[in-house]
Amino acid sequence: MQSEGGGAGHGARHAAIIMDGNGRWAKRNRLPRAMGHYRGVEAVRRTVRAAGALGLECLTLYAFSSENWKRPEEEISDLMGLMRKFIASDLPEFIANGVRLKIIGDYTVLEPDIVAMLDDALARTANGQRTVAVALNYGSQQEIARAAAKAAQAGEITPESISAHLDTADLPPLDLLIRTSGEVRLSNFLLWQAAYAEMWFTDVLWPDFMPAHLEEALNSFAGRERRFGGR
Repeated sequence: MQSEGGGAGHGARHAAIIMDGNGRWAKRNRLPRAMGHYRGVEAVRRTVRAAGALGLECLTLYAFSSENWKRPEEEISDLMGLMRKFIASDLPEFIANGVRLKIIGDYTVLEPDIVAMLDDALARTANGQRTVAVALNYGSQQEIARAAAKAAQAGEITPESISAHLDTADLPPLDLLIRTSGEVRLSNFLLWQAAYAEMWFTDVLWPDFMPAHLEEALNSFAGRERRFGGR
């Protein structure tokens, strides 16, 4: 994510993406499912760079949900291998461009070498001015339950106290939630944070998602009137 760029005339500070459609892209192109995930990683790289150029303070990406463990073992292995490669290849670019990596969800259950790589990446990018938050082993209902339990333990259960204990407590409020592949649901992603976020859905499969699509979504956001329940 580059620190220089075209500014934030769209007004959004924080966008999140449900990156959907890798498997269907592979099937449509008569390729192995693993190739769909590989091309999906390329789309992540393009989108992270575009987010910086378009002036977003934070981009949150739904990479691996707590429900994704139900997938075949071979597919999970492929995904973890791609994660290793992405961290190794892209960490220098994050550091050079002042991007802070943040993980939401419990990544500590991943394989030890991936945990170590993520710990190192989190430490080395801690002072970045922009944030890329990656949801790993993440489920929003579980996150809300954890936050509510912590709020209760602290003696006060209010929307503010629950928000303060969410994984995203140190991120800007969510402005825009994007989902690719034509599906129109949240899939246990940022349910609390999306209470007043704008939604943008596209039929484009994730491996085909381009910077122009992100810009289109942000332009759509800029044209909407946000009343937050008021008139």
